Amino acid sequence: MNTKDFQELLTQKGAELYRSMPWREDTRPYYVMVSELMLQQTQVDRVIPKFMAFIDRFPDEKALAEAPLSEVLTLWNGLGYNRRAKYLHDTAKIITNEQHGEFPADYESLLRLSGVGPNTAGAILAYAFNKPVVFIETNIRTVYFHHFFADGEKVPDLALKELVNATMDTEHPREFYWALMDYGTYLKKQGSGAIRQSLHYKKQPALKGSVREVRGQIIKRLTQGGATEKELRRDIVQDHRFVPALEGLIRDGLVNESQGQLHLTK
Repeated sequence: MNTKDFQELLTQKGAELYRSMPWREDTRPYYVMVSELMLQQTQVDRVIPKFMAFIDRFPDEKALAEAPLSEVLTLWNGLGYNRRAKYLHDTAKIITNEQHGEFPADYESLLRLSGVGPNTAGAILAYAFNKPVVFIETNIRTVYFHHFFADGEKVPDLALKELVNATMDTEHPREFYWALMDYGTYLKKQGSGAIRQSLHYKKQPALKGSVREVRGQIIKRLTQGGATEKELRRDIVQDHRFVPALEGLIRDGLVNESQGQLHLTK
């Protein structure tokens, strides 16, 4: 497929498949950042109600920065990958306290924020600032695999980035990426554009039976209040995963221990 045909198809699919989302209706940088971190490893339908509750309680960076981490983790409960909540909390403090409330609008500054890597920085620039930057994400891979690498195996992101750059609507990058995301979701539901074609594909380990599962159980229990280790072991699964899960949460700064009681970090 040539560039012109692809751009026309994407415009058509973007109009047909457009999904309304709170962070699309209001593209302020804070909203986009919260949505991007929530959407990592989590489906849109699960994120929307969590996003709305989060924004209702923490409407801007200052409100988030001033809240205790324990409250942020409590509101985050159910999304999993709780380090993302700490990243958001840390980033809000950086913007509020070090950058005088000014949200960074350039790539290098965004990369200095907690939990913001190259693709998240690109997404923020495209969605919040409407800048024609190139970034790669699962749905984007799906679309380009389907139309340009139907028979390809182990396609590197560098090749995809070159194609994204060549086919981008530089006048409307925000809408361009929205269309890619919605079309990619549609294609995945049809079983097209296998992500296994990506050189960078790694199958996500199952939650069931993982240390991550126990980490989530510990966080959920501690949202109800502090507990001793003995009480914690009584209330959640008891197997070899408990110690590495708890130690990991303490190491990551999500849980602390004081006078024999374990608590979500304040």
